[in-house]
Amino acid sequence: MPNAFITNEFLLSCPPAVELYHRFAKDMPIIDYHCHLPPQEIVEDRRFENLTRIWLGGDHYKWRLMRAAGVPERWITGDAPDREKFQKWAETVPQTLGNAMYHWTHLELARVFGVSDRLLDPQTAEGIWQECNAKLAEPEYSSRSIIRRFNVRLLCTTDDPVDGLEEHARIASDKGFSVQVLPAFRPDQALALKSPADFNAWVEKLAVVSNLDIQDNYTHLLEALRRRHDFFHQRGCRLSDQGIETFWAEEYTETEVREVFRRLRQGKTVSPEEIVKYRSAVLFELAVMNHEKGWAQQYHYGVLRNVNRRGSQALGPDTGYDCIGDFTVARSMARFLDRLDRAGKLAKTIVYNINPRDNDMVPTILGCFQDGSVPGKMQFGSGWWFLDQKDGMQRQLRSLANHGLLGRFVGMLTDSRSFLSYTRHEYFRRVLCNLLGQEMQAGLLPNDFELVGGLVRDICYNNAERYFAFPQSPAGERDFSTAAKIR
Repeated sequence: MPNAFITNEFLLSCPPAVELYHRFAKDMPIIDYHCHLPPQEIVEDRRFENLTRIWLGGDHYKWRLMRAAGVPERWITGDAPDREKFQKWAETVPQTLGNAMYHWTHLELARVFGVSDRLLDPQTAEGIWQECNAKLAEPEYSSRSIIRRFNVRLLCTTDDPVDGLEEHARIASDKGFSVQVLPAFRPDQALALKSPADFNAWVEKLAVVSNLDIQDNYTHLLEALRRRHDFFHQRGCRLSDQGIETFWAEEYTETEVREVFRRLRQGKTVSPEEIVKYRSAVLFELAVMNHEKGWAQQYHYGVLRNVNRRGSQALGPDTGYDCIGDFTVARSMARFLDRLDRAGKLAKTIVYNINPRDNDMVPTILGCFQDGSVPGKMQFGSGWWFLDQKDGMQRQLRSLANHGLLGRFVGMLTDSRSFLSYTRHEYFRRVLCNLLGQEMQAGLLPNDFELVGGLVRDICYNNAERYFAFPQSPAGERDFSTAAKIR
């Protein structure tokens, strides 16, 4: 195939890297402990009408690049026909050379649809459109089938405390689907105060599902959150996740926080300083709940959201108008973790930064709170969002190796709404093996494939399995040996 781009050696620049990937990483199963897949689409085993629906719908990574290429919004999120939207994407792809999206695009075409003999461009678009659409019409390309074919053993969705988790219950009771799908507790709305009306509407929903009359009582708010935390735990949840601008860790008194919450509920003005105190208190209390149940907690911090007001108002959140922020965070992060540690309430914690300037800072702070109770208790999370590309992954891995224990890293996640994004695990594994293989070739690591390969296997799967301690599926141990795998 003279035009093949995704070869067996893709991203692998030396013989040791090739051997590490194909011998130790390639066939490892996947635990996708953080994603945004819609549980309803797994319940329904959704079949996608065409390539645009599964590939472009909801993917703000692609939307941002199409806008940069001069594509009008009608052919991105608007009412243009799906075939025309796909053509606009095909016209954009050659312009993405140098961007990770060029890699991801062709990796997904190769691994999911078997299209590896040509590149996507305006001339090949029609043939690829027809070929992929024909495959999407087959049962083997439904949502569940794609998950199975990537050898996923367990995935965690991202769920609001007010969610009833009905879809998760239906998936768990379906003996025909062997992949565990568990919820993850995402209480961002408890701290979202930019719109008092939206905040109060969410509190009302929380009151209903927790069967507790919250009114303007801060104690009742915490009790309602605790009830939902209990409910999620009963449904198999073992980790939380929060998207925060920074770590709120100001000093406060309970009296102050009660008064702030009372005024919020009554629609009265609250100062920025009071908001920070409220957020500091609630963030702490949620972390205490995580520790009490032995959960892991994830913190994704540092994003400036919806900075383009016109675009965000027209399309809503998560539509490509977020960017890297430059918050000052070291002191507040350390203060937050120290407060929990002094109280004996510091849970297993994963911190993800989005500004690469923080790559060395984060693992050095986390290293101050490793306490020997759990191997790798404090985790420097994988390259996230704008950093989940080759350079970002390499920098994260190097910083972790320099300042902590790479061998305890819990590895990659998709953090995606797309069923095609499981190729990101392959992408990460290739980057990991290339980094280690280069160091083996340079004599910086021993020329011992069993030693280094064991580390690769741990990072790809074993560490996550041990760290999260997810409840075993009711069906017991699953045999995945016969599951079709995407090579």
